[in-house]
Amino acid sequence: MLNRRHFSQAIALGAAAAALPAWAFTEGKEYSRLAKPVSTQAKAGEIEVVEFFAYSCIHCYRFEPILKEWRATLPANVIVRQLPVQFSPAFEPLAKTFFAFETLGWLETLHNRLFAAIHVEKKRIYDEAAIMQWVASQGVDTRAFQKAYASFGAASNARRATQVANSYQVEGTPALGIHGQFLIPGQGQRTVQIANELIQRVA
Repeated sequence: MLNRRHFSQAIALGAAAAALPAWAFTEGKEYSRLAKPVSTQAKAGEIEVVEFFAYSCIHCYRFEPILKEWRATLPANVIVRQLPVQFSPAFEPLAKTFFAFETLGWLETLHNRLFAAIHVEKKRIYDEAAIMQWVASQGVDTRAFQKAYASFGAASNARRATQVANSYQVEGTPALGIHGQFLIPGQGQRTVQIANELIQRVA
């Protein structure tokens, strides 16, 4: 029997359901939820997004301008980090290069240049010797780079990046990790649309 109290409860439940957002993307299809949450570097009130990439990945190179444009649209409390992956020891030199650039404050100038050198100019900049030669051609302080590249910090950051990628269960690049809870594989505009929705879920 539906009495006045039951009727009121039904109305309230219906209103609550109507207030829930209509999510456009499906777990297990467009993204995955991590079985074990990953710790983040986010401060209170912040949401962390991690882009997993490799300089050797053409898809990461193509995703870079989309990521840059998307980052400019995000609220101040959404923090985007980039971490180089290492699917094998061959990835280590370029991973250390990224962290050397980061230490020296050169990411803004050399990050995209290195991508372009590999994928547009078709230069084989994969090992330490080739990296050193390329950096020397960029008009920067080569000794400072050599020191940063060979530092304990670059090596430990590269190892830590691998641990984070493994925790997110990254199997390919590019991929986006959302606040230690979700992983979005793939590339393109759809990737950041999914990210926007997942950011709302953890906000």
